[in-house]
Formats: sequence, C-alpha cells, structure tokens
Amino acid sequence: MIRYYLVIPVEHIPTVKDLQWRTEDYSLVSHMLEVKQMPLCRDAPQSTWYRFGFHQPPLNSINHVHLHCLALPYTPRWKSIKLLSRGSIGFLEADKLLEKLKHLPPVISKL
Repeated sequence: MIRYYLVIPVEHIPTVKDLQWRTEDYSLVSHMLEVKQMPLCRDAPQSTWYRFGFHQPPLNSINHVHLHCLALPYTPRWKSIKLLSRGSIGFLEADKLLEKLKHLPPVISKL
C-alpha cells in the first residue's frame, strides 16, 4: 500500500529559502523529521526505502514550507519527476537542508 504524508508547520514560512541558520529553524526541521516517523512506521512497516524532502523555488507550487514523506516504492500518477527525480533542482532532501542550516553563517542584524 502506498503511503505519502505531508508535515506542515503551523508557523507560516514561505519557502525553504526563508529558513536561516538559527536554533529555531534547525529545531523546526528536526521536529518535522521526528513527526514523520510516527505515521510511516505505523502505516508502512514493510517499506525499506523512504524519501523526505522539501520543494524549493522555482519548482514549489505552494508558498508554505511542508515536508514530503514518502514510503517507497511510490509512483505518483502525476508530477513523478517533481517528487522523485534524483538531483532535482526543485526537491531538497531533508537531511541536506539540516546540514545546510547547521553550516550557514549566523544572520547579523543591522539594528
């Protein structure tokens, strides 16, 4: 059985490009990754391959950060390239986003 979930934060964040190197953003993405485990482990225990990631501009169709959680194999009837293609410019793996947030220089306020 196919399993596909979205994890959506309550706080509005337009895109992953709006996330910054700060504890709050890193914690948010980490928490989203923890939340995804509950339904996938329960509903797709037979899956051996999972994919977690975010769409990023210019290929995001909704301006609100949301984590795609897929139990694979998963072959969507539409947008398969957008969701699953390796190396897609529009899909950022969740672990790569965490690494990026961990290594970005701190934002310095000009106030």
